Amino acid sequence: MSVNFRMQAATGNEYNKYLTTQSLVAYRDTDDRHTQGEEMTAPEWADPGKTASARPEQTTEASVSAVGVGPGTTDLLTGRTRSLLGDADVVVGFETVVDVVRDVTEATCLTCGYDDEAATLSAFADRVADGADGVAVLMGDPNVSGYQFLGRVERAVSGPVRVVPGISSIQVAASRARTPIEQSTVVSLHRRGSIEAELARLVADAGDRHLLVLPRPYDTMPEAVAAHLVEQAVDPTLSALVYERLTHADESVTRSTLGDLARDADGDSRFSDLSVLVVRASDATDTSQSPEKGES
Repeated sequence: MSVNFRMQAATGNEYNKYLTTQSLVAYRDTDDRHTQGEEMTAPEWADPGKTASARPEQTTEASVSAVGVGPGTTDLLTGRTRSLLGDADVVVGFETVVDVVRDVTEATCLTCGYDDEAATLSAFADRVADGADGVAVLMGDPNVSGYQFLGRVERAVSGPVRVVPGISSIQVAASRARTPIEQSTVVSLHRRGSIEAELARLVADAGDRHLLVLPRPYDTMPEAVAAHLVEQAVDPTLSALVYERLTHADESVTRSTLGDLARDADGDSRFSDLSVLVVRASDATDTSQSPEKGES
């Protein structure tokens, strides 16, 4: 069995640049903002996120660990992650993620962007095959937003990878916004491929449950998510908060309503790529807050 995939031309941001440089990419619907390209076929395992979640871990023994490094401050690294990084011979991850842990490991650090991700993971796999202890680093908690990278790591090393949870910015945002996760719908849009199902979950649960959302840089940022919800008849008066750079020294929050946020959907986003959107449930909306931005 195979599924259809579509190569697309770049629209100027790093995400679309990635799509044009890979031979196999997760399917992404096109619209007026994106250029349609050649259709191609790929086997089901071409979605690395499905590879990573295909079955439970089969063993506790693995030559590679995939660890969550938290939202950006080493204060929130777990003891287990610190131990693994301390024992590692080689560490791999996106440059901004590796930068979080450089000072807590003496391992060789292999960093990548979207363009050289495959080549970097191949070099990492070679080191592991030669007997090195390898650690792949992911921002936050891999179980919240990281399975596509996890799947690529697993393919590269062709062996078991042990997932070590971390603290997610979603947890921090829930704490700041006082939106208990058990009363919330958590959705990560920070992935390659179609996000229609994720957006549909937000529409279905808006108002009844809190929404904790990781936007996708840079085509589905908080304003675009808000606009989509309002277009689907979600109450525009719901309280909306955008937390930026959580746990960093310059952490900030913008308090608004869903409708006010949606009005800024045209043009470039004013928010950082390290943002979390929180939409509070209708029975918990704080109507006393006027739109503002300030330090948390």
